[in-house]
Amino acid sequence: MGEAGELRSWDELIPDALGVIFTNLSLKERVTVIPRVCKSWCKAVSGPNCWQEIDIEEWSNYCQPDKLDQMLHMLISKSCGSLRKLCVSGLQTETIFTFIAENAGSLRSLRLPRSNMSDLVVEQIAGKFSVITFLDVSYCIKIGACAIEMIGKNCKLLEGLCRNMHPLDTAGKPLQDDEAYAIATTMPKLKHLEMAYHRISTSGVVQILSNCPKLEFLDLRGCWGVNLDENKSAKQSFPKLKVLGPFVLGAYESDGWEDDDYSDVSDEYLAWDFVAGNEYYVDDDSDGYEGRIDDELEFGLYEGIEDAGMYWPPSP
Repeated sequence: MGEAGELRSWDELIPDALGVIFTNLSLKERVTVIPRVCKSWCKAVSGPNCWQEIDIEEWSNYCQPDKLDQMLHMLISKSCGSLRKLCVSGLQTETIFTFIAENAGSLRSLRLPRSNMSDLVVEQIAGKFSVITFLDVSYCIKIGACAIEMIGKNCKLLEGLCRNMHPLDTAGKPLQDDEAYAIATTMPKLKHLEMAYHRISTSGVVQILSNCPKLEFLDLRGCWGVNLDENKSAKQSFPKLKVLGPFVLGAYESDGWEDDDYSDVSDEYLAWDFVAGNEYYVDDDSDGYEGRIDDELEFGLYEGIEDAGMYWPPSP
């Protein structure tokens, strides 16, 4: 190793290289710490390399809708069209859905659980998501079969779909296979499908299996109208398919609720190979949630990263 005087300073690295390095840091560090270190780091963290993946799903659960929209506008704008993954929960306004769609040219993975979109909004923006391979619209109670069909017709590369529902939103409703049929007729490349607590029937699931030959994982937790164990032809056609449910084991937890009524259900009642409750779709190599951002840090530090000097001593 050479003498200390021969070592290059971190602030002398080119911005693109620094940007790649900074992607390994949490979102909180990228927006509140790195911009304050020095001018070169501030420039690097402002570049698109740091914002190709944006995961604020956990933080968005604690955020007011107007501030959430401001955050997304700021972060997505920094990606400069290179956004590949977006995870955010509880979006409310049509304008923010439109803004995301307008910046979705490179988007591959999109998670929008608990969002307030409608069939009409999906119809208007679905054409912008033609290259996505994974979509999560779980707990979006205002969309239905029309939206699912529109997604399938426009997102022809789709391999993973999460369309889980909360049991309180579907309890007492009659069996209805319209979304299952929409999936079956428009999403032939699906490998991973989650439809927990949907009021679908065995017929609807068989229709999906018949038209989605690449399917590897199917989540049917809480789909009490489904009994695949009696459908021998489907089991023979998909011997390697992993099916979760329809019964729910008490050890499985999701979104803060538990269903202990089925904790004693024997494995013999489970369709095909029952997989552990922690089975999930991995849509890329990222580590997932990057850490909650405290409310008191919000926009005083997010807006205008170049103004970070007013909080810390001047950059060298």
